[in-house]
Amino acid sequence: MSDEAPAGAQTALLVVDVQRALFDQSPRPFEADAVVARINRLADRARRAGAPVVFVQHERAGGFLEHLSEGWQLQAGLRTERGDPIVRKRSTDAFLQTRLGELLEGWCTRRVVVCGYASEFCIDTTVRRAASLGYSVTLAADAHTTHDKPHATAEWIRRHHNATLPHMISFGPRIEATDSEAIDFAPPSAK
Repeated sequence: MSDEAPAGAQTALLVVDVQRALFDQSPRPFEADAVVARINRLADRARRAGAPVVFVQHERAGGFLEHLSEGWQLQAGLRTERGDPIVRKRSTDAFLQTRLGELLEGWCTRRVVVCGYASEFCIDTTVRRAASLGYSVTLAADAHTTHDKPHATAEWIRRHHNATLPHMISFGPRIEATDSEAIDFAPPSAK
């Protein structure tokens, strides 16, 4: 896969951990198929606007997310295109010890749109880290998900993160939670 983005790409779409072992197990994450469909529509719009679509994949040696294993692969319904970069990660932070920051810097990215799995872990951590690094962040409010937990349903967890992350103003850059259909990828000069 290529690491090149069109010149002037100011926004990048980060698709985090939408992998077979996480989406195809039973029970499945909250609104699993709907979330994948929303991510596909986001990716289509991002590509049309010249924004790169980055797929972040979690891996763990010796487990169901071992690199190149069946479970590590992207979820079957997720549409990718030749040239979409893959970033491998080993923690909840898509930036920690990965090449994501280098890619975004090389593309002169100012804003990231974040979607995927799991709302309370990798999505939350990646959103916070992106903001702490100076990126404006748009959380695709209906395009991230998780599994039910003993203390809260997945639906409640998603609503909680959509409500709380935008109120974290100490990072400086703005974090917003926006429904996927309302997210615009066009560069400011094209609007």
